[in-house]
Amino acid sequence: MTSLGVYLTKKSVNRALVSKRTGISQARLSQLSLNESTKLRADELYLIALAIDVDPGEMFMELHQDLKLPEEK
Repeated sequence: MTSLGVYLTKKSVNRALVSKRTGISQARLSQLSLNESTKLRADELYLIALAIDVDPGEMFMELHQDLKLPEEK
């Protein structure tokens, strides 16, 4: 499961409702939730955040908290 999948599960999000509100297909939401190689686009993250009434910036930070800049040599 992807970080988005974990996030949506933790928030008990109804994915059918998110799909209806955002226009993102349920198949795409499933890909984003289950397939690590599927890339979440910024516009998709923004729409999902609006649909579940969370701050898009906070959602972004939670989903990508493991990203770090490489250390300089």
